[in-house]
This record gives sequence, C-alpha cells and structure tokens, in this order.
Amino acid sequence: MDNASILEGIVAAGDIRIGTGRSRRFVGAEHGADISYFFVENQPGEGPGLHWHPYSETWVVLEGTARITVGEETFVAGAGDTATGPARVPHRFTNVGDGVLRILGIHSSPTIIQTFLD
Repeated sequence: MDNASILEGIVAAGDIRIGTGRSRRFVGAEHGADISYFFVENQPGEGPGLHWHPYSETWVVLEGTARITVGEETFVAGAGDTATGPARVPHRFTNVGDGVLRILGIHSSPTIIQTFLD
C-alpha cells in the first residue's frame, strides 16, 4: 500500500463536526471502521442527557473533569482517565470542572445507536 492509499482513509475534523462547535461525530460504517466515536467539547455544566446503547461505550477524558454516571454509580474522572459503561445501562457525563471538557466517547459499533431517557 502506498502513502496515497493510506491518506485516503483520513477523515478531516471539519467533515464530521457537529454544528458550529468543535465537537465531532464519527460513524465508523461511513468510513470502513468497526467503531464509532464522539469527540466532545463541553463547557462547565454541559453534557448529554441520560441515555443507553445496545453496545458498550468507553470514555477517555482528554482534558478537564467529568462526572460520569453509569447505572446507579457516579464517579469523577480527570484528564487521562478511562471508563467504560456496559451495553444497555443508562449513562451520562457532565463537565464539573471550571474549564472546557474534552472527552472521547468510543462506541463499540460501526453505527451510533442511542436511546435518550430524559
């Protein structure tokens, strides 16, 4: 495989941006990948509502502090921490820090399937 073939697989951030912010939604099936992800940038107090997926989700906190709730458990994660929520268990995260939260939510599915509960 030459370098031109490798570079064809790159997805530009602007191509998967959500709205006008810096958050991005990567759907693996659209790019030949077996996983999907959200790269999220949230301001203090922001985060998705309670939801679940029919597959597990793994979060990697890249910057900031997140309060992550999985089922009945809640914990605080900081930059460099990783957490996983099992399939079909409701979960959410909220930026509880003073600055921006950058978090990667990796979906173990080539498509993103979410059911919001609130």
